[in-house]
Amino acid sequence: MVEYGVAKFALPGHGESGDHHLVCCNRSGILIAAIDGLGHGEEAANASKTAAVVLKSSVGEPIISLVEECHEKLRATRGVVLSLAFIEPELGMMTWLGVGNVQGMLMRSDTKKGNVQETLLLRAGVVGSQLPGLQATVLPVVQGDTLFFATDGIRVDFSVGLSARENPQRAADRILKQYRSGNDDALVLVARLMGINP
Repeated sequence: MVEYGVAKFALPGHGESGDHHLVCCNRSGILIAAIDGLGHGEEAANASKTAAVVLKSSVGEPIISLVEECHEKLRATRGVVLSLAFIEPELGMMTWLGVGNVQGMLMRSDTKKGNVQETLLLRAGVVGSQLPGLQATVLPVVQGDTLFFATDGIRVDFSVGLSARENPQRAADRILKQYRSGNDDALVLVARLMGINP
């Protein structure tokens, strides 16, 4: 239902990256998330892994409920910023939401129909510490539309020259190589939507 690629960078001197991702399916759809634990190193990684576990265990819940549940479970951690999307292939719909600064873009496969690129509206806050008022956006999606998530270790100009036709793993590797800031953990997740009902 989704073909995806991930590229990661851990800040040198730290055992693991504080940035994690999740791609998880259930009967009704696919949950895709990019999670950035605040700071770097082990404590950041623990926070982002905890968020991933919470999301995976409740994958069928509405997206706002998922973020609220993460907020409750992450209170004892540094907290995270995250962006997530739930795709319902049967309905041809995607619901997405971002708290903090994990950039999200949707590239349309059919460039003849209006906007080629949709940008995720990000709300300032930290999941586990300061949760903003949450509002998800619902978009129609079609076969071949491609979702891009990038944590703040990737420069915001990565969105220039994105294409829904580039192989997802190649695109993730290229964006990490070209746009990595070098002063933070970084993660790029690229997911092409397949199996969407026309």
